[in-house]
Amino acid sequence: MSSSPSSSSSSSSSSSEDGNGNGARRGGDFEGPLLTRRRANNEIWPGPFVEDLVVQVAIDASRSLGRLAAAAALANVFQAPLQFLPQSSNNKSHCRSMLMESFGWDQSKPACAMPESTWSPVLGIFKLMSTVHLDKVCSTWQATSRSDPLWNRLTSVIWGRTHRMHATWREEYIYRHQTAQNFRAGRSLHETLHFDPSDVDTPDGLTCRCLTLSDTHLACGFADGTVRLFDLATRLHVSTFRPHHRDRFGRFSRAVSGIVITDPRLIFATLDGDIHVAVIDGEPHARRAHMGNVLDDGALVDFTGCERWWVGLYAGVPGRAFHIWDGNTEELVYVNATLTDPGAVMGWHMLTELTETIGRVRVTGQESAVACTSLRYMVLDLRNPEFPLHDRPCRRELIVNSFDANDEAFIMVDNRGRAIVRRVDTLEEVCRFNTGQGIVMGCMNLGYALLCAAGVIRVWEIEHEHDGRRLYTFSENIGVVNAMVADERHVAAASGDTTIHLWDFGAQ
Repeated sequence: MSSSPSSSSSSSSSSSEDGNGNGARRGGDFEGPLLTRRRANNEIWPGPFVEDLVVQVAIDASRSLGRLAAAAALANVFQAPLQFLPQSSNNKSHCRSMLMESFGWDQSKPACAMPESTWSPVLGIFKLMSTVHLDKVCSTWQATSRSDPLWNRLTSVIWGRTHRMHATWREEYIYRHQTAQNFRAGRSLHETLHFDPSDVDTPDGLTCRCLTLSDTHLACGFADGTVRLFDLATRLHVSTFRPHHRDRFGRFSRAVSGIVITDPRLIFATLDGDIHVAVIDGEPHARRAHMGNVLDDGALVDFTGCERWWVGLYAGVPGRAFHIWDGNTEELVYVNATLTDPGAVMGWHMLTELTETIGRVRVTGQESAVACTSLRYMVLDLRNPEFPLHDRPCRRELIVNSFDANDEAFIMVDNRGRAIVRRVDTLEEVCRFNTGQGIVMGCMNLGYALLCAAGVIRVWEIEHEHDGRRLYTFSENIGVVNAMVADERHVAAASGDTTIHLWDFGAQ
């Protein structure tokens, strides 16, 4: 067990969509229950009203204090009617124990301040109720606290989960909360993953270029064009997928530039522009979905996507930086943009030699793509890419390998070590901090940024403007890093010595 401390990825240009749907939402369009009309004292609030109230309280707590604060706020909500019952009420202790059992919250944990705008009118109504009616309210709220549709909504809006991996949505929420607690505290299990290298023809075939995580698998893309798949439950190497061979345009033209997992499919692209589709439990030889044209498009320097879209970032030919495909039909639907034009020459060099990373692209949970080079960053609406949402030059040169995004925000680190996290839709600054290091690789998940320098991974909290503080440092020094990726449970990194590291923060 380590004392230190899975859509888009890495230093890995990759992504997965195993149960994350459109990503974590912070309740931007949710208005919650309207308390404009006070109910008569003899009316009992219906379950749907209580559910709306509970969800809004969780959203408000998450916005103001972070996702972990939602659990304490919910515990307070479910106990709220009890404080107005007389101490002699037989229902008071019974309801309290039942509600806490249903919620799974430790009463010894510190309470969370309730959002006043949502909560004050409700407390005022409780004060006007008789003991008889409060007993009925407690029963209604107890039943609501056990409602699986409610926990489905809460898990979606707080943790961005649309796919359940546990028996009930309540169990799913509690698991996500406990895993996030582990991530914040740095409680993890570290292991190294192994595979048989005997089928590797050249030394380049042992160099991992990109990584991606799903709920169940870690996919590693190598410089010889192969993708090796590991089972996260067993830590075993379970499959190797290979591209169709054709004439090579250089030593690294077959190197994997990005991977997308949309179970049961695994999609990967290579520098020469080829895109292959494999079935996770299927044949090792993948189907070529798109044949690249290096002379017309340049090198495919990064590739990412989700179930709905695939996005490629090219360099080498002016005006063809972005290629977007419909992930369902595999049809190319958009080619344009000049983001990588200043790096056109380096794009060609990537096919034959190891160079600095030219650019990165990530897909968010808002059907948008955010990309950067060292000089500029852009945000595209994938449904209408002709008109970029944002296109901004950088005041200082960016470290491209430290650029990453989650479902709603992205992080940039400049060459002076200053990191800024911005919201994808508005470019509003979430937080900023100084890394104090010559960062060479980075990634992020919903709440944390992980940045690696000199083989040491450091973790920062990034959800709110009062964040941007460093939490802890991984105890393992992993040397030179080629790729990194993180989701809410796992962190993976590929070292220059061909070792693949995995940290598991899952609630046990």
